[in-house]
Amino acid sequence: MPNERVSRARAALGELGGDAILVTNAFNRRYLTGFTGSAGVVLISAEHAALVTDFRYREQAPQQAKGFEIAEHGPGLYGDVAALLAKWGVAKLLIEENDLNHATFLSIQEKLKPIELVLSNGIIEKQRVVKDEAEIAVIQEAADLADRAFGHILGYIKPGVTEESVALELEFFMRKEGASGTSFETIVASGERSSLPHGKASDKIIGSGEFVTLDFGAYYKGYCSDITRTVVVGQPTDRHREIYAIVLEAQLHALANLRPGMTGHEGDALTRDIITRYGYGEYFGHSTGHGIGLEVHEGPRLARNSDTILTPGMIVTVEPGIYLPGFGGVRIEDDVVVTDDGIKILTRSPKELIVLD
Repeated sequence: MPNERVSRARAALGELGGDAILVTNAFNRRYLTGFTGSAGVVLISAEHAALVTDFRYREQAPQQAKGFEIAEHGPGLYGDVAALLAKWGVAKLLIEENDLNHATFLSIQEKLKPIELVLSNGIIEKQRVVKDEAEIAVIQEAADLADRAFGHILGYIKPGVTEESVALELEFFMRKEGASGTSFETIVASGERSSLPHGKASDKIIGSGEFVTLDFGAYYKGYCSDITRTVVVGQPTDRHREIYAIVLEAQLHALANLRPGMTGHEGDALTRDIITRYGYGEYFGHSTGHGIGLEVHEGPRLARNSDTILTPGMIVTVEPGIYLPGFGGVRIEDDVVVTDDGIKILTRSPKELIVLD
């Protein structure tokens, strides 16, 4: 029996005038089918739903993709796709244009002639923006795992250890706790390097009197968490305390006031206006937040150019920061789910300034 996600895809087919959709994006494939294999495409029409994959997944595909016809393709994937679409009587096919480069598009177009290819306008990604209860529960588990990792790493960070060793310890802990990987390459940036918003862990040795920014996430059951905390090793200066207090004020203000019905632009302003008021607006150059789910960066965005309306079930990060070249930077980030009357915070690690000896 087709699932609700397939039903919504079918409804979108009619709106865009397509007879079927070809799903090539791996995250969308998993979202629709539950299939975790590394290869295959999904075809959905008004009456049919099929997963086309190869011999390696002959047993796995039927076990995971419940309600889907499983078609095993031979050496030519799109030759078999063309045959299946002809059998279904498809004349107009939606494609995921954001997932295809120009050469692949031309190849598919040639192999599927005379079917007309039409842009899907990201209909599956738009569905994924609002999470169901099962997705929210898994992301909460991923957030809990990241929180435990933060608690663990506080006992590991000290002067003399390298950023890379801290990142490795974080990742090793999360794997031991059940993560299948990290949501992205772990960021550990200390001292002056903490002014780099995406300062990947390096061989720099952490010193005393430095900020250390930790940005990491657990990849768990196919979903991501994403948390950032900034600590100080050794005694903080007044400037450390000032910058940290401003970012914390901005982040807490957003958490207290973010709500459904706001635009992404309005959500972004909750943090940006405070940081700007203190005179540090030019040192906060990225957006306030982004959606997370199957991918660590997906819709919606809390950004100056976002007119997306926040609705219950959306999960976003809230991560203001200040980055001062030659000194260091602070970012504080939580994952939150939009509710009927506000938000629920999924990451619960402490946010008061933590000073490590």
